[in-house]
Amino acid sequence: MGEFELIDRFFKRLGASRDDVMLGVGDDAALLAVPIDHELVACVDTLVQGRHFPSSTRADDIGWRSLAVNLSDLAAMGAVPAWATLALTVPAADEEWLEGFAMGFDAIAKAHHVSLVGGDTTRGPLTVTVQAMGFVPQGAALRRRGATVGDLLYITGWPGDAAAGLALIEGRLPGQGAYRGALEHKFRRPEPRVAFGQRLRGVASACMDVSDGLGQDLGRLVAASGVGAVLRASELPLSQALFALAGEQGARDFALGGGDDYELLFTVPPSRRAGLARAMATAGAPACHCIGEITAGRGVRLVSDRGDLPVPRGWDPFSG
Repeated sequence: MGEFELIDRFFKRLGASRDDVMLGVGDDAALLAVPIDHELVACVDTLVQGRHFPSSTRADDIGWRSLAVNLSDLAAMGAVPAWATLALTVPAADEEWLEGFAMGFDAIAKAHHVSLVGGDTTRGPLTVTVQAMGFVPQGAALRRRGATVGDLLYITGWPGDAAAGLALIEGRLPGQGAYRGALEHKFRRPEPRVAFGQRLRGVASACMDVSDGLGQDLGRLVAASGVGAVLRASELPLSQALFALAGEQGARDFALGGGDDYELLFTVPPSRRAGLARAMATAGAPACHCIGEITAGRGVRLVSDRGDLPVPRGWDPFSG
């Protein structure tokens, strides 16, 4: 099977059908119509086998993850997802693998009304690069910069679950049963907080997604805002599954330094707490937890009943 047959068979009609796609897969480039009075939001991520996912990962899960991690970036900006491009490098034109990958990619693309509008395929070590694009009303995008002293610090969901799921898959953490399945699923099929990110427009003062570990990513948020933060260890949301399999200290380490959460980390001025409550009351809103506050100074302090604790270092593709 040649490249163009591969594209036509597995990728030409992936994702949602959108009226704003003037020209999609099959030409030299895509033609896309951005809504009037909106700004284009674009992001890109690369996933490499053995670095970002184990070699045992199913093809459909890789397809899902490759788009999900990008949709999480759009969610952090409060954007509406619309289009994606895909650059796929595979060792061989394995029809069964390609069908599984396309199935996973298509499922999350349609769930978020995203159309695949172009890309490239080639042969080599398994590598997946996805660019996702969307739009946001002019001047309404959420940014990392914007947190001010006194703002409250929140995170969605249950940080650490996905990292523990990967540790279970790789044999670094023992565990069986329903808890194991729940944590592994959090790694294999992350759920980007797209709708909630849009509800945070006009509510959050700063926002980013957590992909490299809560402690490390919070450091990036406060650095961008020119402030500091106090993170309360006692307020870290630890899921029952994570606590049961990793114990209190292990669960905390996964939550602070594990990565792969794809949750939203954001700050809210006290005057906007009512707006946050309304956003949280909407159907399908994720659990949100207040875990600290923004302070004067620089850096992140992790405080506990026993005093300050070290902040675990998160994911870095060039470390170790």
